[in-house]
Amino acid sequence: MKRINEYKKLFEIEKEISLTELKSTYRKLVKQWHPDKYQDGDPMKDEAELMGQKVVDGYHFLVSIAPETKEANQEEYNETIQNCGIADFNHKGLLLTITFTDGSRYEYFGVNDGLFRKLINSDKQVRFAKRFIYNSFLYRKAQKAAVEA
Repeated sequence: MKRINEYKKLFEIEKEISLTELKSTYRKLVKQWHPDKYQDGDPMKDEAELMGQKVVDGYHFLVSIAPETKEANQEEYNETIQNCGIADFNHKGLLLTITFTDGSRYEYFGVNDGLFRKLINSDKQVRFAKRFIYNSFLYRKAQKAAVEA
């Protein structure tokens, strides 16, 4: 959640994320923090490189959790959560990462330790996740399924 709030603050987003507004703000920030605006040796050049990378990372992250992106990928997400098992999961802070048996990986934001412990201790983890995690938390696709040759 901290990461979401940090990026929303950087892009001056107060309410729901709109891809049109996000793209416009992204372009302004990239122009503002582009390292080519500064001469070599200028202390602002190093800061501009760091901020430029932060702007790019923030843009890609916010696009991945935008309602339009989620809506466009809803069918694929539903297919994954309905038909795939859990291959692996990881929990750090309030971030739960689940890797599914099809190779796709999703991040769920705001999952506390108590709920994670219940998931671990559940005798039917997929069923537990369907009931209490998959559609209850803000999520984003963190990795596409591995392509088989």
